[in-house]
Amino acid sequence: MYLIWAGGASMTTLDTSYHDRRHAARMQDAEYRREYERARAEIEQVDTVMRQLDELREHLGLSKAQLARLVGKNPAALRRLFTAEVNPELKTVAALASALDAEVRIVPRKRRRERSKKEPTGVA
Repeated sequence: MYLIWAGGASMTTLDTSYHDRRHAARMQDAEYRREYERARAEIEQVDTVMRQLDELREHLGLSKAQLARLVGKNPAALRRLFTAEVNPELKTVAALASALDAEVRIVPRKRRRERSKKEPTGVA
């Protein structure tokens, strides 16, 4: 994989083949692979939630600055939530959802529910 960056009149090529080879070698380790895939799935879930909130914001015709004011956040900080790889606090996600007239829900995966018929602690 090569990243080409055009900066001014010159062009720089970044060779990432060492990283790619090292990552491929580490993925052969079952424990590393499990942890990598778990972390990647968590990041993907956070990204999905933030994408959905941003799509809802756009659908409602709100700017990021307007949404920031609704939830009492700094507009620059809110923009970073939607444009950078971040791990927002659940409290912030809930506040954004509420401001967008939505709610946050946890939905059990069918696969896990079928595997274990036992109800989670505290569920009647």
